[in-house]
Amino acid sequence: MTKRIIPCLDVREGRTTKGIRFENNVDIGDPVEMARHYYESGADELVFYDITASHEKRGIMIDVVRRVAENIFIPFSVGGGIASVSDMRDVLLAGAEKVSVNSAAIKNPRIISEGAEAFGSQCIVVGMDVKKVDKSEKIPSGYEMVINGGRTYTGMDALAWAEEVVRLGAGEICLNSIDADGTRDGYELNLTAMISEAVPIPVIASGGGGIPAHLAEVLTKGMADAALIASMVHYGDYTIPGIKDDLHGSGVAVRRSW
Repeated sequence: MTKRIIPCLDVREGRTTKGIRFENNVDIGDPVEMARHYYESGADELVFYDITASHEKRGIMIDVVRRVAENIFIPFSVGGGIASVSDMRDVLLAGAEKVSVNSAAIKNPRIISEGAEAFGSQCIVVGMDVKKVDKSEKIPSGYEMVINGGRTYTGMDALAWAEEVVRLGAGEICLNSIDADGTRDGYELNLTAMISEAVPIPVIASGGGGIPAHLAEVLTKGMADAALIASMVHYGDYTIPGIKDDLHGSGVAVRRSW
C-alpha cells in the first residue's frame, strides 16, 4: 500500500491561513486556487478545515467547499462546524468525499455512529487535536484531547478516545499534535505511533512537517498511513513531486504518476 501525501488548507473568512500551535495565523492565499494547484501537482487527497466555525458556533462555508470540489478530482475531506448528520449531508452533496468531525464528536459522540450509518464509515474522519500533558489517572497516556481550535481542554485521554471512535464507526483518524503544529520541527512520533498501533483504521499524521525526512519518519517509525502537510508547501519551500521523489528514495512507497 502506498502512503498518502495530503495538503491541508486551513480556511478562515474564505481565505487559506496558517499559524503556529493554532495562533498568529496569517493569510496565505485563495483556497480554490491552492486546491487546484495541489491537485495538479500530484496530491493524493486534500483536507479543508474551516478553522473558526466550531468556535464561532456557525456552519461551514459550503460555497467554498463547492468551488474547491469543482476544481479537483481527488478525495477531498472537509471539517469545521459540522455538528449533525444534516451538516455532513450538505458537505458531501457539495462535492466532498469525506467529512471530518472533531469538537462536535467529543460533545456528541453519536454523530460518529449516525454518520457512519448514514453514509458509510469510509466517509467519516475523526479529527483529534492533542496536547502532551503530565500522565495522570485520568490521562494515563500523557496526551489530552483539546477542542474548539485548541482553546478547550477536555480532560479526555487521547488513546482512549481513539479506541472509542473506532468502536463508534469512524473510518479514519486525522491526528494533530498541537505541540508540533506549524513548527516545522517534525511530527510527534511517539503520539502517532501509539495511536497507529492501537487502532485498526488509517491514521493521518498532522502537525510539524518541515522537510521530507520528517514525512519519512512519521510514515515509517510513526506507522502513519498518510501525512498532512501545510507550511512546507504553502510557502513554496517544497513541491509535492519533490517530496514524493525524496520519499521514494528513502524507500517509502508513494504514488508518483498522475
